[in-house]
Amino acid sequence: MLRSKVDVMLGLQWGDEGKGKIVDVFTPHYDIIARFQGGPNAGHTIIFDGRKFVLHTIPSGIFHRQTMNVIGNGVIIDPFILFKEIDKLRDSGMEPEANLLVSSRAHLILPTHRLLDAALESEKGASKIGSTLKGIGPAYTDKYGRNGLRAGNITGQSFRLHYENLKSEHLETVRQLGFDYSSYLLDGMNFTAYEEKWIESIERMKGLTIIDSEIYLNKSLDEGKRILAEGAQGTMLDVDFGSYPFVTSSNTITAGVCSGLGISPHRIGKIYGIFKAYCTRVGSGPFPTELNDPDGERLRVGGNEFGSTTGRPRRCGWLDLPALKYSIMLNGIDSLIMMKADVLNPFPEIKICTDYQKNNEILSGFPFDLSGSAFQPVYKQMTGWNTSLEGCTTADEIPVDLSEYIKFIEKETGLPIDILSIGPDRLQTLQR
Repeated sequence: MLRSKVDVMLGLQWGDEGKGKIVDVFTPHYDIIARFQGGPNAGHTIIFDGRKFVLHTIPSGIFHRQTMNVIGNGVIIDPFILFKEIDKLRDSGMEPEANLLVSSRAHLILPTHRLLDAALESEKGASKIGSTLKGIGPAYTDKYGRNGLRAGNITGQSFRLHYENLKSEHLETVRQLGFDYSSYLLDGMNFTAYEEKWIESIERMKGLTIIDSEIYLNKSLDEGKRILAEGAQGTMLDVDFGSYPFVTSSNTITAGVCSGLGISPHRIGKIYGIFKAYCTRVGSGPFPTELNDPDGERLRVGGNEFGSTTGRPRRCGWLDLPALKYSIMLNGIDSLIMMKADVLNPFPEIKICTDYQKNNEILSGFPFDLSGSAFQPVYKQMTGWNTSLEGCTTADEIPVDLSEYIKFIEKETGLPIDILSIGPDRLQTLQR
């Protein structure tokens, strides 16, 4: 029997690495693209034919009609946001329902999960983690508390009763937290209006193809189908191995593919790790190479570093090799993909963090806790290419100094950088 394996595409930094673009580029080589974790806190941007699309829940292979796209059991779904995505795609002349499948085991984000998210974040005050306020944490809390609602429940007779019970519990918690949600807006609507739209979306979900995705995916592997697992967020936001507590609420690493899709570990194939030529982070938490200076602002503006989900400006800094190596170790990366090299075009000199230093001592390995000002990055300075990459159509045409930058990273990580992105469009992608 022919037994295929699931290849994996995931981020190696704090998210926003450019996974959506690369998944879109890779999709013609696969039969199925499957999201395995996260929810509408993700924002995967794809640009082609002069058009820009931002996906939050739908896998990034949706633009290729011949490829099926699976929202896996590890993903959490806000039905209202899901159908906003679907409607935008339909307005662009696409039929996303034709090649979209939803796991019956995927949990649902309720309107009150979003209220809870806002209430809990507000209570933290200056210690807030920088949540996207999409209800991600509270939805996962109900999932692991064995109290959640799943996509497969929506046609059941007890769905509405379970919903109302959860809603009552959530609202009581919100009141206990002292959060006045009477004027709080969810996507520009008050709670009652948003809830009505959410319930309408639940009815629309009944028209989607909801499947037991773990059975579908394993059967597809047995039939020799090619599957790519698409991650959301990034390794440094993993709930176990990221910069806790400033993390997301799911496992963003390769191991999350197994639980998020129902795939056995021995069926994992090639693992691609995506990283930017520099670093960014949204929200609170440690960021050793952060630049609060004109260079940081130049990266932000040049890279259009504003959250595709929240619109918040991203914190920017130089490439962090200790964090990158840690991510590579956790994920078992086979091949590296470097994004946004073009953003570094105007820099005459570029820095790379090679180590962390604490109290004048170079640290070995990646520390348990990076909080505080005691950790200082140790930089290697390199000559920038200081020129546009716009005319480059093959990897052989890139400037010498960019080649040296790439070679240094390859030497430090022990892995090849097989793909180089030099612009936002899917065509601005060079195979090395």
